[in-house]
Amino acid sequence: MHIYFAQAIPLITYIDESCLYLKEKKCRICEGACKNDAIDLHQTPEKIELKVGAVILSPGYDVFDPKVRDEYGYGRLQNVVTGMDYERLMCATGPYEGEILRASDRRHPHNVAWIQCVGSRRDTAGDNGYCSSVCCTYAQKQVILTKDHNSETPCTIFHNDVRAYGKGFETFYQRTQQLPNVRFIRSYASIVGEDPETKNVIVRYATADEGVKEEQFEMVVLSVGLNPPKDYQGLAKKFGIEVNGHGFCQIDSANPMATTRPGIFVSGAFQGPLDIPESVFTASAAGAQCGELLNSRRGRLTTERVYPPETDNTAAEPRIGVFVCHCGANISRVVDVPDTVAYVQTLPNVVHVQNQLFSCATNSMKAIVDTVKEKSLNRVVIAACSPRTLEALFRDTLQEAGINKYYLDMANIREHCSWCHAREKEAATAKAKDIVRMSVARSIKLEPLQEFDLPVNRAALVVGGGLAGMTCALSIADQGHDVYLLEKEAELGGNARRLHSTIDGKNVQADLTRLIRRIYRHPAIHVYNEAVITEATGYIGNFVTRITSERGPAVIEHGAAVIAIGAEEYKPTEYLYGQDDRVLTHLELGERLAKSDAAVTGAQGVVMIQCVGCRNQDRNYCSRVCCSHSVKNALQLKAINPEMDVVIAFRDMRTYGFNENYYREASHQGVRFIRWTPEDPPTVEAAEADDGRAVLQVAVTDSILGSKIAFDADLVVLAAAIVPSRGAQEIASLFKVPLGPDGFFQEGHVKLRPVEFATDGVFLCGMAHYPKHMPEAVNQAYGAAGRALTLLSNDIVTVSGAVCEVNEKQCMGCGACVEVCTYDAIELRKTRQGEKAVVNPVICKGDGLCNAVCPTGAIVLKHFTDLEIESQIDALLPEPIEVQ
Repeated sequence: MHIYFAQAIPLITYIDESCLYLKEKKCRICEGACKNDAIDLHQTPEKIELKVGAVILSPGYDVFDPKVRDEYGYGRLQNVVTGMDYERLMCATGPYEGEILRASDRRHPHNVAWIQCVGSRRDTAGDNGYCSSVCCTYAQKQVILTKDHNSETPCTIFHNDVRAYGKGFETFYQRTQQLPNVRFIRSYASIVGEDPETKNVIVRYATADEGVKEEQFEMVVLSVGLNPPKDYQGLAKKFGIEVNGHGFCQIDSANPMATTRPGIFVSGAFQGPLDIPESVFTASAAGAQCGELLNSRRGRLTTERVYPPETDNTAAEPRIGVFVCHCGANISRVVDVPDTVAYVQTLPNVVHVQNQLFSCATNSMKAIVDTVKEKSLNRVVIAACSPRTLEALFRDTLQEAGINKYYLDMANIREHCSWCHAREKEAATAKAKDIVRMSVARSIKLEPLQEFDLPVNRAALVVGGGLAGMTCALSIADQGHDVYLLEKEAELGGNARRLHSTIDGKNVQADLTRLIRRIYRHPAIHVYNEAVITEATGYIGNFVTRITSERGPAVIEHGAAVIAIGAEEYKPTEYLYGQDDRVLTHLELGERLAKSDAAVTGAQGVVMIQCVGCRNQDRNYCSRVCCSHSVKNALQLKAINPEMDVVIAFRDMRTYGFNENYYREASHQGVRFIRWTPEDPPTVEAAEADDGRAVLQVAVTDSILGSKIAFDADLVVLAAAIVPSRGAQEIASLFKVPLGPDGFFQEGHVKLRPVEFATDGVFLCGMAHYPKHMPEAVNQAYGAAGRALTLLSNDIVTVSGAVCEVNEKQCMGCGACVEVCTYDAIELRKTRQGEKAVVNPVICKGDGLCNAVCPTGAIVLKHFTDLEIESQIDALLPEPIEVQ
């Protein structure tokens, strides 16, 4: 009898095939042992028929099994594990309860190596030709976590290209590189055996300086790639859809959610290898497309969630329950959780203390509800992680238990303790006790707060008329909502107007024309070209945006806003760009190819230079699309003239996913790839070729030959960076949403809220979020539409009770609060007693800035009152401090 894993949803037990009763009709001990009579050994299969209007296929993926290739020694050498095995080793529910131990001797490994591209990026039988997209980053994550377990452990990653193409991935890569005793070795590596005495794994690899070497590692992790789901052929046959040559769902790049059968959609890794954020917004995207089909049936099968009556505890003696989370190994590896639990039991008003493996797991939340009811608790403290992601979940748990959700306090003993004091276990445990003691003291002073409902304006505003903005607008409008689409240019289309084909040969302009035609013909979409936003006010469900456009000034009232303003191409200052008309960017090359420009089609030599304007000190990020864009243009040039000499000078070729196939095809077609390093970038200068024609000479140091190679080029094409839109800062200011460190818009949470902002009612999609290919932009556009529709499809929206309130008698009308309020939630109004501050509780986000600057203490931040905060301080410092 098993559960799948500790956080499985639903968290149910199953009986496997080894059951004696199922095999031999013997035993049945479990029936008698189960107190809830939950076991029925006489169940028989039953066929259930469901009538549905749409289907979403989200079967996920399978993991490449390295046993099919004996060269890896997996299953034969005890200390060779896969990346998924290693995840289990690090997990608190794993075989060694979160300790990283070798299978051969149950010792901690003190020298670990990772081998990349296992089962991916290979043409050999049994391997996959595509890039699995996630392996580079998950290996880096595992290195960082290994260092958290033991900072002295040397870690080595054998790789080809490091594909840190996602948002924040480049800095994550650099963070890993900078850790002590971490090596990134660019080499294909093979496992040649093990030491018979130590069971260390012997790895053979090549280096540029020392030739072929062999080295022993105490453990080797195979970074296995992603396979299509098991029995993908059977799945395809059952649903009548097609799969591609790799076994993943056959999709159209213009609509990656649509399968080859209408009404059946796909989300997640069945589209192809995807990381978590992409999987999350494809789920919302598929939901949005189902909504378009089933809009007339919306809400017919829903039932309103009913909470038990709320107990009035305002006059009751505080009865506090404290639940301390192990958070797997995140907390318990550093903080002594049992010792902390024992200490908390001694605190006043605490009537129950319990440790939990994962407090956010389904069974743990049920345990909290049951305990609150059983012991009549009226306050709950969760000692776990940051309230940023899980406070709403635990508040909901309190409602299920029948007490006011604002009687919850979260003691952050992960980010504020175990993570930042990982090497100071005793001090971290002492600090955890302090944090929990402070939280208990605060919870005594907590007051019940009431949330309130607001009506929702069912129209949407979409800012940006590019591919993502138009796709999002159409999805919302097709589900019965008015959409106001703002475009700063005279025409719709954005960056897609400059693209003529995709890497898989799709005609971009034909698709774009059809999309624009649908926009203008849709009765619910109102387009404003040459639009400038002059003011944006309001709050979730009730925004007011003032604009000027070719139509003149207008006031737009809407319930949700989607930011899709795109991004721009960097205008290089390097490599003679702007000084010599033979130096182009890839967008310019694509436009000239579409016009069959003789200077392009007749060129004898073309050199492309990657990473121009990014992955440097000014822009420390990868622009994601440039490598594939270069390969696409190189293949087009080779198709026009197979004899043309095409060279791509690169740092890492980041043709992730199925684009790896085109990278390989370009190599087969004779495109030459030369790697350069940031310390020794290419140089470009005007020169004369041997045949006397004027050329641009590009010199690149070849790391294999160890010397410079010079190429004569008729054209030099720069893979220019994608940079944030020049209007990003202004739009961010208007809608009170943040920008990230690279200048792109910052989503609410990279994994949990990839298309939402911290500002409720405002959503995000397209290259405004981060550079991405067209199918990815479409995925995210539908995802943003899906999330916006969860708001727009409701009549009301509930807003927080933790907001500011002004004591009018104490207010002196100085306006300090108005100046610091980021959300414009406060204004001065004239009264008989003079000007007084007034808070709009709907807009207020409870950040407390006004509370902090008020010279008279007239503003009170509910749920963070002076009394509550002072009680925490008193709990931390029980003895008064003598002021010298």
